[in-house]
Parts: sequence; structure tokens; C-alpha cells
Amino acid sequence: MNDISDRLNRPDLDAYWMPFTANRQFKADPRLLVAAKGMYYRTEDGREVMDGASGLWCVNAGHGRDEIASAVGQQLAALDYAPSFQMGHPLAFDFATALAKLAPAGLDRIFFTGSGSESVDTALKIALAYHRARGDGARTRLIGREKGYHGVGFGGISVGGLVNNRRAFLTLPGAEHLGHTHDLARNAFSRGLPAHGAERADDLERLVALHGAETIAAVIVEPVAGSAGVLPPPVGYLERLRELCSKHGILLIFDEVITGFGRLGAPFAAQFFGVTPDIMTTAKGVTNGAFPMGAVFASRAVHDALMQGPDGAIELFHGYTYSGHPAACAAGLATLEIYRREGLLTRAAELSPGFEAAVHGLREAPHVIDIRNLGLMAAVELSPRDGAPGVRGYETFVRCLQAGALVRYTGDTIALSPPLIASAEELERLVAILGGVLADVT
Repeated sequence: MNDISDRLNRPDLDAYWMPFTANRQFKADPRLLVAAKGMYYRTEDGREVMDGASGLWCVNAGHGRDEIASAVGQQLAALDYAPSFQMGHPLAFDFATALAKLAPAGLDRIFFTGSGSESVDTALKIALAYHRARGDGARTRLIGREKGYHGVGFGGISVGGLVNNRRAFLTLPGAEHLGHTHDLARNAFSRGLPAHGAERADDLERLVALHGAETIAAVIVEPVAGSAGVLPPPVGYLERLRELCSKHGILLIFDEVITGFGRLGAPFAAQFFGVTPDIMTTAKGVTNGAFPMGAVFASRAVHDALMQGPDGAIELFHGYTYSGHPAACAAGLATLEIYRREGLLTRAAELSPGFEAAVHGLREAPHVIDIRNLGLMAAVELSPRDGAPGVRGYETFVRCLQAGALVRYTGDTIALSPPLIASAEELERLVAILGGVLADVT
């Protein structure tokens, strides 16, 4: 296309207030995607761009899956919407059963939501309701972790630990934070799990000593912190955190919105690490990004504690208009079948050694101060420019797009999370594009 036709075909950009975007900067020089198939997007000017970020960590099975589109279309024609309050439809029960079969043992009670943010707020409310139902209503504190991201609901930003997500907003009283595990001095350029830092889980003992275990309802962590820049946990950290939560009667919540559905080479990070939480939040890959949906997995112990009270009483006063939406369930069931048929939930285990080698091959590139990876997740951390933090990361993101690859950036960290359908050659080419850009970024 030429510049004139681009302008003629471009939509009016004024009305749409874009999320997590520098709106004025974007609208001065917009980046528009118009189609996608497999590993690739197509831009408005007809260029093919490799998706190195699985959309937003969600398109695990690649774009344009006909099976999902067909399932959604058929469901919309048959039953476009059904209320989930005091009513049901078969697909919601079928999908919950299918998810429960994938889950770690015992996490087989499923509550549907519309997003990861809704999943987190749901999990936090379930945790509070669980303790209240057991006569332990003083347990109201919720503990997150520095550098954690748990969506943008008021519960999620309260336990989240990214300051820009919290700075302008009120947060819940009683929310506390464990220290983060990012240790550049001891763990830089770790391959897989960093060796140092398991003892940082003991920060929970500090909060127990300060507030009393009897006031703490739950701890929520991402098994691998994603939005902070792919921070794998130190060896033994999650095991220690599980031990401490069990010791003090505190529920452990894993936020698996990013790590769920094959990102690490197992259905869920809980199975990859061999550590089972009490509650697990998911979204994104649950429908391959094709339809908004989330799912909270609760243990039977948590679920059954709430199944009390008089006959006919609502056990949990919580839910959403779109909980278990028929088309979302259809998309989810079709997605799970693709994962099963193509072995995608474990494929990252096969691809990760080559991906790791390629990414760590960027160690000597200009400005690189750390490289981290686990499964099909990786991050390349760059030194910030003096007085301009984040600018180098943003320019790298833009130049990668121009060079043919969509990556994620957070501050001065470039994150890669390619679809699980990627070939070894495509992964190498993705990293090579990033390497070529880094060679030229000042």
C-alpha cells in the first residue's frame, strides 16, 4: 500500500481510549494489525510479522484456528447466551469437567470468569469466604509479592507489586507484600531456575510475626512472574512457600494466567514444579485468546467448606454476567482438543533447550545485563539510558516490529513468549531478529 491508501483505509483513532498504551504517542504513529494465521500477524500495510508474544501471552495454539471459530459460530447460532445465576447450560458443565481432568490432583472445582483480573478477584474473595465459613473470619489479610502482577481489579492491584499499576488508585486495606526474588547480582544469566533465593520465601515468617497468622487469609504469587519481565522462582522457593502456608493455615494461590496451558511444558506450572496450591487462577490460554474467559480452580477442601448453610442458600455471593458464557465454553472445549491432539501442553519441554540456547546467545549483545528463561518464556533485560528508563526497551519493541517480530516490552526488558506451535527454526529466527535489532539500538 502507499501512504495515501493507508490514510484512506485507516480508521478514525480518536474515540478509542487504548489500555496500557501511551495513547498520544500511538495515535501519532499507529501500529495496526489486520489479520493473523498460525505464527504470524499481518499489518495494515501488508507486512508479515512473527508473533513472538502469543498475542498477550494467550494465543498458545497459534492464530486462526478453524476449529475454534467453527465451534464458537455453531454455539452462537444454537444458544448465544444463557444466564448463569440459578440457571445453566450443558457446555459449562462439560468444560468444567474437562478442565478438572487437566488440573493438579484435587483442584477440581471450577468457577468461571471473564478474564484474568476477574479470576484473581474471585480467588481472593473465595479465600476470604473460606476462612469466614470455617469460623476464622479474622483472617482478612491478603499477601502478594513485590513485582507481582495480578490484573487490574482493586483486589489485583492491591496484592500486585508493580507500582505504576497502584500509584493513582486506592488499594484494599490490609494487603501486604513479600519481597521479590529478582537478584541480578547473584542470578544474572541463569538458565532455567536461578540457584539463589529460596530463603526469600521466609519473608512470610516476617509478616506472620508482625501481624499474626490468625489474620492472614492467603498468599498469591505467580509461579513465574511474567509482566515484571519473566522472573523464574529460585530453586526450592515455591516448595518453601507451600510449606510455610500449610504450617500457618494460610491459603496459597497460584496466579497461572500466563503460565497455565503449556507455557512451561506441563498443563500448569503447579505440575511443572510439583507444588499444588489451594486455588489457581487462569485465563488467556484457556480459549487460546479467541474469546474472553477465565477459570478459577479451587481445591475440594476450599469448595466444600462453603457448601454449608440452609437448603437453597447461595453459598458464595459472587459471579459475573458472562461466567460460563456458552460461546466461551465452546471456544475452550475446542482449544483443549487442539492442545490434546497436537500435544501442545507438553511441547514446550521439547522446544525449551534450543530456545534457551538461542536466547542466551544474545548475552554479548549491546546493553544486555541479564537473560532469563523457563519453558517457552524468556526475557532479555537491557541497561536503561541515563535519565530515560524504559526508552531503550520501547525503541527495541518498535524496531523489532519493523524488522518482522512482535515482542513484549516492560520497562527496559524484552519478553518473548512464542506460540507453542513454533518450530525450532522459527524460534531461532525470532531470536535472530531481536539480536539484529539490539546490535543497532543505541
